[in-house]
Amino acid sequence: AVVSTQSTGETIDPKNRNKATLLFSAHSLPMKVVNRGDPYPQEVAATVQRVMENLNFSNPYRLVWQSKVGPSAWLGAPTDEAIKGLIKNGNKNIVLVPIAFTSDHIETLFEMDIEYIEDMKKEFPDANILRCESLNDHPKFIECLAQLVARHISSDGKTIPQMSLRCPMCTNPTCGPMRGFFSSRQLPESISQTDSDCNDFDSDTKAVG
Repeated sequence: AVVSTQSTGETIDPKNRNKATLLFSAHSLPMKVVNRGDPYPQEVAATVQRVMENLNFSNPYRLVWQSKVGPSAWLGAPTDEAIKGLIKNGNKNIVLVPIAFTSDHIETLFEMDIEYIEDMKKEFPDANILRCESLNDHPKFIECLAQLVARHISSDGKTIPQMSLRCPMCTNPTCGPMRGFFSSRQLPESISQTDSDCNDFDSDTKAVG
């Protein structure tokens, strides 16, 4: 995400580059889910924080939410309304960052690229709205995934303590058994024996990410 954001920013006029607003957009959730204590909003916000730390907080930024479905209340601010509000407030250089989408699909190629960029430019022709590329099969992303798998195997396949914790107001009867299943799993002996190979791989990829 850091590399993608930097490369997209380089396409903006240098005079306006540090003034461009980074709009991190993630899939929203119904408020009834958020109010049960789902950690998703916090986890997305933590990712945004880490990206901005790596960018040395070079630009103003906000975290917004997209893809609402139905009439019930969802987590906001909505991405499309945020774009309109920023432009009306004089922020005409906007970079959309699909922070919670790892690959291109309808919510990036249609919702972002067409509804939030092409259609918005018809309404606000003076605005400069761009989108960072999704991670897709970027080599650095693939190496990071491989590193995570290697670390998981070298730790005997144990999950972090967070995995076993249900949302405080969870109402899903299958959630507890599912979390208990994954939290108690141990890797088969045949996989555990590859620990030394994974440790070698891990030492070679510490700089990745």
